[in-house]
Parts: sequence; C-alpha cells; structure tokens
Amino acid sequence: MRLLISTLVASVSLGLSALPVPAQQSVSETQVAAMVEALRKAAPQTGKVNDGLYSDWQVQPGTVKAWSKFCLKKELTPTQFENNPATARQIISCITRRELDKQLRATNNNETAAVNGVACWWMTGNYTGCNSGFTAAYVRKVVAFYQQQRSQPSATQSAK
Repeated sequence: MRLLISTLVASVSLGLSALPVPAQQSVSETQVAAMVEALRKAAPQTGKVNDGLYSDWQVQPGTVKAWSKFCLKKELTPTQFENNPATARQIISCITRRELDKQLRATNNNETAAVNGVACWWMTGNYTGCNSGFTAAYVRKVVAFYQQQRSQPSATQSAK
C-alpha cells in the first residue's frame, strides 16, 4: 500500500512538473498607458488639416473601422473616432494592450524590444524591419517617449 501511494504521489508530482508555467503576467495598465501616450506623442504631424488621418494618433480610416469593431464590437466612422477623444483613447489602449502583450511574449518579456516591435508594427504592419530611414527614427522616438512615460509617476501609477 505504501509503495502504491509513493508511486502515485511520484507520478502526480512528475505530471505537475511537466505542466507549462506561464512565462509572464500580462501587460500592466502602466505599460499600456505609457505606450498609448508614446504613440500619441510620436504621431507624425503632416501639417495638413484634412490629411486623411484621424485623432491625436493619426490613424487611417480603414484602421479605425477594424479596430473599433475589434475593441468595441461595433464599427465607428473615422469622424466618430476623431470627435470623441475618450473613445479614441479607449480603442488605442485596447489595440496597444493586445500588441504589447504579443510582443512581450515574443521577446521573452524584454520591454524595450517589445516597445520597438509595437512601434514598428504601428507604422508598418510588421514587427521588424524598422532599422533605417523614417521608420527607424519613428521607432526611436516612440521608445524615448515610452521610457520617459515609464520613468515618471503618473496618475495611473499613484492610484494603485
């Protein structure tokens, strides 16, 4: 009987040790807020009133429709997105959380690499390839704004 129990305990222990252990917790609200603000601050300013981009984040019309449908479960027009900054921020936060979480997982929780990947994706649709020219400068700007946001206490951080 004692041998049976020992074998059973050993089997259960071995089985449990084979279970995957999550590599990380999901992205924090502080990280999301810092990324959202970094993307807003780094948004290219075209200098044109009707440049075809919407909100402080300079989002393309088709992207507004897809992201609002994903995040709000209803499609917004670009004008609705533009005219409601709180809703725009909610959608940008939702997408940023999704992408930052993906990149943190892909980079083994390397925050700087994840921010690089999200910034590159934001501009090009790809997580890599932003090593030169305008896209590289944009990614560097986003990373700098992100680090600036993360280094200062915010209302979100102090509320916790």
